[in-house]
Amino acid sequence: MRIQEFAVSDEKSGPYAITAGPDQALWVTLVHAGRIARLTVDGEVATYPLDTAECGPTIITPGPDGALWFTRFRDHRIGRMTSNGAIDSFPIPTPDSGPFGIVAGPDGALWFTETNADRIGRITTDGQITEFPLPTDGGFPSAITLGPDDALWFTLNQANAIGRIDLDGNVAVHSLPTPAAGPVGITRGTDDALWFVEIGAGQIGRISVHGRIDEFALLDRSARPHAVVADPDGGCWFTEWGANRIGHIGPDGDITEYDLPTPSSEPHGIAVGPDGAVWVALEIGLVACLRPVSTY
Repeated sequence: MRIQEFAVSDEKSGPYAITAGPDQALWVTLVHAGRIARLTVDGEVATYPLDTAECGPTIITPGPDGALWFTRFRDHRIGRMTSNGAIDSFPIPTPDSGPFGIVAGPDGALWFTETNADRIGRITTDGQITEFPLPTDGGFPSAITLGPDDALWFTLNQANAIGRIDLDGNVAVHSLPTPAAGPVGITRGTDDALWFVEIGAGQIGRISVHGRIDEFALLDRSARPHAVVADPDGGCWFTEWGANRIGHIGPDGDITEYDLPTPSSEPHGIAVGPDGAVWVALEIGLVACLRPVSTY
């Protein structure tokens, strides 16, 4: 792999999540600065301030309306930004809900997690919000993704479980075999299972739509895997926040790891870009791009 790094902010702004937008660019949340950055595959950067620097933009995803939607963890709102930088936001009915994960559903709406409220939220593209309670107390629902069964699958970081909610709000919870595993990121794999990372256990997990769970240990159990994205060629890419590495797990559980060039760069969000490369948000103000050497 060849790894390039691009500066998108100063080291205090905190690039956190990254996604490929509908405009063939990468969009990055700057969680500590209250800004959203846009990065082209050629390295051109533009940043857009939100209405308050303290709102805490966290996870970002493309919406069904061609805009970017993101959670505002610190002021408990859902944000929306068009590709030309027009911004709107919508307050969540439950106070201090702590929205974190967000993803487009199969129903033309966005679904999101409320970490502080044990709820899953749904927001239409015109800003109407519905909330669904979870059967947990302090479960800390975190990342969320769309499954192959047209349900939403999410991690319960403090309940040590994976949750599933259908479009009617029916919830199922699957406990993890490893105690205190602390699942965070989750994604739909090319094998139509859900893959997730266990930040507390140093493992990668896989759950089928029928609830079968497999876990794969990293060589460095203290690596703190944080975010995960499906590899279109099979397997998944993931960040190792505590080890300054990017990892890849194959469909059978074989793991390959790549050291990042800048020490202590704190890799967080990860996405496959419109160019097929792997793009990673680094909290120190950079975005890393991983490409096979053979593509140069």
